[in-house]
Amino acid sequence: MSFTHRPALQADLPAIVAIYNATIAGRIATADTEPVSVASRQAWFDVHSAARRPIWVCEVAGEIAGWLSFSDFYGRPAYSGTAELSIYVHADHRGRGLARYLLQQAIAAAPALHVHTLLGFIFGHNAASLALFAQHGFGRWGELPHVAVLDGIERDLLILGLRLD
Repeated sequence: MSFTHRPALQADLPAIVAIYNATIAGRIATADTEPVSVASRQAWFDVHSAARRPIWVCEVAGEIAGWLSFSDFYGRPAYSGTAELSIYVHADHRGRGLARYLLQQAIAAAPALHVHTLLGFIFGHNAASLALFAQHGFGRWGELPHVAVLDGIERDLLILGLRLD
């Protein structure tokens, strides 16, 4: 399947939030335990910019099927060349290569965004995301054991990284 992406627009924020919220119940992709509101995600959306830390959306048949964001890592100037990636795909579009496409595009676009290091923060039990990032050269750079508790179960957070030299 062939995909294209574009910078997210303000009008896309409700769909971005809906895709994100749909992942919460699965307890695999986010540490949020309750749905978030569009209003609560506005500040997050506003700090992104197409030139430096974009949010991209992919549309399939006129509706947003998935999104990717580049986010600042740790918020200090010395880390400006490092970005955290987040990828979320609508349940109806998983398994079709959309996340793979977005990750490949992010790796390709990173140098133009002045990013030399990409990070993914992924739960240790999220096998699909761990495999996706590993297939694209990300290594396991860190482990935070038992830092999240989801429905009474302690979960590890893994830090995956890729240096783009």
